[in-house]
Amino acid sequence: MLSTSPRWRKLVIGALAGVLAVGAVTYQGSGTEAYAGVQTFTDAKTASDGKQYWVKNHLVGGQKTAARAEGEQRKKWLLVWAGDENIADTLVKDLKNLPGSLAGGLGKVTNALPGPDFLAVIDATEGSDTYGKVVNTATVGPLVENEPHHMQYVWHKGDTIYAGALFAAATYAFDVSALPELKLKGISLPTNTLGGSVPDAYWTLKDGTAYGTYMGGPVVPGPYAYANGQVAIGNGFAGSPGALVRFDQTGKVLSQTSAATPQGDNAKLCANLPQLGKPTCANPHGIQAREDLNTLVTSDYAEPRNIILDPVKQPSPYLRRPTVRTWDITERDNPKLKAVSYLQDGPRADPADPLHAESRAVMETTVTNLPGHKGAFAQTMQGGAVHYTPDITAAEPKWVEVFDDGAANKAIHAGNDANGGGSNGGWIQTSPDDKYLYRAISGRGKGALGPNDPGTTGGVYVLDIQKLLAAGTDFQCKIDTLAEAQNGGAESDCPTVAGAAPINPGQPAAGPHWGAYDNFALGEDGFYHETKSPSRIAVSNYFVARSGLDGDHKVNMLHLGPDGKVSVDTNFKDEFSGQVGINFNRKDWPHGAFGNAKPHSELFVVADADVK
Repeated sequence: MLSTSPRWRKLVIGALAGVLAVGAVTYQGSGTEAYAGVQTFTDAKTASDGKQYWVKNHLVGGQKTAARAEGEQRKKWLLVWAGDENIADTLVKDLKNLPGSLAGGLGKVTNALPGPDFLAVIDATEGSDTYGKVVNTATVGPLVENEPHHMQYVWHKGDTIYAGALFAAATYAFDVSALPELKLKGISLPTNTLGGSVPDAYWTLKDGTAYGTYMGGPVVPGPYAYANGQVAIGNGFAGSPGALVRFDQTGKVLSQTSAATPQGDNAKLCANLPQLGKPTCANPHGIQAREDLNTLVTSDYAEPRNIILDPVKQPSPYLRRPTVRTWDITERDNPKLKAVSYLQDGPRADPADPLHAESRAVMETTVTNLPGHKGAFAQTMQGGAVHYTPDITAAEPKWVEVFDDGAANKAIHAGNDANGGGSNGGWIQTSPDDKYLYRAISGRGKGALGPNDPGTTGGVYVLDIQKLLAAGTDFQCKIDTLAEAQNGGAESDCPTVAGAAPINPGQPAAGPHWGAYDNFALGEDGFYHETKSPSRIAVSNYFVARSGLDGDHKVNMLHLGPDGKVSVDTNFKDEFSGQVGINFNRKDWPHGAFGNAKPHSELFVVADADVK
């Protein structure tokens, strides 16, 4: 039974304060022989607990800002939010193979002690002498083992960068106006968001504020009363139900709203551990909004602690969610939940393996952009499918499967089969002009569908969605046969594969989890301007090590053609190995010899002075 006593609440909140206090670690020195002339610069802010939190820049070359020679092209940067690898990450594979000895795993650990997490600043300027090089690592402190996760999906001039700490339950707010140097605007601590935990993703609004999804439940088990009058009964930190949080430009919390429905959700499809009196699937992960429609969409992924913190046994498939939530955000600080939609199983669904049903684990959603369109897409990570609704403003949006990852598998890599189940898809994003849908999948792990399953190579694929959107609410596309799941929809308005590229060909489940498109193009005036037709995509090959799905910790760049064709940029190379892709498994960083790091998310950003 869940305790709701004041003493229990005091103990839990006290423990949180203790966790925050423990993080006060001082790291000696900066830079290594591999990075000469590193200059450090620290920007600190006092948080709500009265303590100092900071970002410490380690700029290669000994300059706080990038000096630009006369006539030299202005710089474009790729920011990568990365976590330090440590023993809790590297032992997961050994734990999953229990029973047995951990000695082998312990003997292989090279990064046993926690190090600082950081934002890596990489030169993303094509043709630059330092293209692909890390020019700054902006480490955060004093918290360690944040497990850096997501930022917002796209950056616009003047935006704060919001960066979430999955395990530390903190949200950092960064000032990137003077890149490659960063400053800290502020930080939201777990004690500021007691109505939710485990922050996932962010969507920035035109006024500079942002909404964030907190996938986990209120910090203390039992009833939690929100400022808007809601009362939700949760099963504790990293449990259920999660929340929607709005932040100002400094990371200060403006509002918290429970994602739960008063009546609860489908008991059969929505498991909770520990069990709740009213079962809920409310674990919001992906988030995007259409301000012109006053509508926001979130996707429920999973009850996080039973996925992330339990690598030994396979949890119930019904801890992965089949639901999408739409919100009315007319009152920005008081979002109202309008509808909870259950995605449907498709032709691959197997009662013996519900985890890989097309509806399972709705990780991400992405909205359309143009005024004439009101639709949105949702993708399932374990389910391996793309679903679509033509109108997110409807009282009860109708979602239909319009593509299966299996239909793109062969285009990604000839050695793949055509089964999309367990594809481990993560990032999905509509192009600014609504012509294409970008998709990153890690690929299916070896043995995921049985002992003889070879798995699949992951990568990036691009769908042409123009006919689907043009059909409006009268679209006909529906994936309802196995042949359509493997080869694409039979209806004329179904999405078609415009381009695809493998990442780590021949290696199962080693592809990308996340990505970002480059929304800046260089103008004739020498400044960067936002573009509706991105020409590049960056992806990162890392999920969450403690879930058992890790990755090779590389960041790759891909060229994107106006026709949707996509190819790996072979000039975006690691500065040490010379291999394609920036390898975050390295001994040295500008901030010191801290070893391997885990790159989860990325953004293309330009200094304020260089963009118009």
